[in-house]
Amino acid sequence: MLDRAQVLHVARLARLDLSDEEVERMASELSKVLDHIEKIRELDLHGVPPTAHVVDVVNAFRADVPVPCLPREVVLQAAPDPTPEGGFGVPSPGAAAG
Repeated sequence: MLDRAQVLHVARLARLDLSDEEVERMASELSKVLDHIEKIRELDLHGVPPTAHVVDVVNAFRADVPVPCLPREVVLQAAPDPTPEGGFGVPSPGAAAG
């Protein structure tokens, strides 16, 4: 089982601030996860190809086909504050949102 120092080290790496109760619970839960990993390591997986998914994944997205873009004038009609250079005006860093 993971000890308190190991759990606190992992929590620090993950930038988590755990209470004493959470540290104890995580020690138990993380130890169970590591036990499962050890069980998996006992399996003979020689000849089993690596996989990212247990079922075939079919791409549900459309083909990425280039199409003509909108004319600049049409796009700038949606700009709340077009610039004289023909772009979008954006607040400078640190400016208060209005």
